[in-house]
Amino acid sequence: MRITVIENEADAPLGYLADWLGLPCDVIRPYLGEEIPGRAADGLIVLGGDAAAWEDERCPWLPATRELLRRAVEEGTPTLGVCLGAQLLTLACGGAVERGADGLEVGACEVVALPAASDDPLLSGVGRAVAVQYHRDAMTRLPEGAVPLMTGDRYPNQAYRLGDTAWAVQFHPEATPDIFASWAAGNGLEHLDAPVRAAAPALESAWRPVAEAFAGVVRAHARSLQMRSEPAAG
Repeated sequence: MRITVIENEADAPLGYLADWLGLPCDVIRPYLGEEIPGRAADGLIVLGGDAAAWEDERCPWLPATRELLRRAVEEGTPTLGVCLGAQLLTLACGGAVERGADGLEVGACEVVALPAASDDPLLSGVGRAVAVQYHRDAMTRLPEGAVPLMTGDRYPNQAYRLGDTAWAVQFHPEATPDIFASWAAGNGLEHLDAPVRAAAPALESAWRPVAEAFAGVVRAHARSLQMRSEPAAG
């Protein structure tokens, strides 16, 4: 069982998820010229990046990434979009992403579960939690059929589920304090490093179970496909 990971820039890697998932990850780095596959493996994760989800000229691989996401949702491949990845998933499936009206959301910020999260396979245990944020754009209209799962003070659409096996999160469950520090450096945001570092235990407590739950969905989906493909006995 393997997870296809689209890393949109070197400064936005898997971070915490590399250890938490417990499954091998095939990391595709299109900014180095690596080709976006037509289909994901047993699961798909699309990470963040500084580009906007519509900036195809800046990042020529974005159309192929949106198509990969659309196909994954259509085929029921377990999928997780993180920040830019969440916005790409939103566009790929008919939603809208725009420059955020309330400006940059950055640092250690609270996100809050909505009622529908109470029985969600990934987010049911989160409730209120601190999350690392760094985004200027916002998911302003969710795809048809999306189930909103988490909200926040600055931007309401913080997480949703589409179908049974695809999730989008606007925040960064993968971001370690060191990763956040690399984003803040030189941008006048260094004063936010200390709060993120202080929140590290809370970040790990909230988001590690989510990563492990996603890996569980990948395993269950892969086993289901394997059973269907095996010839019947007798």
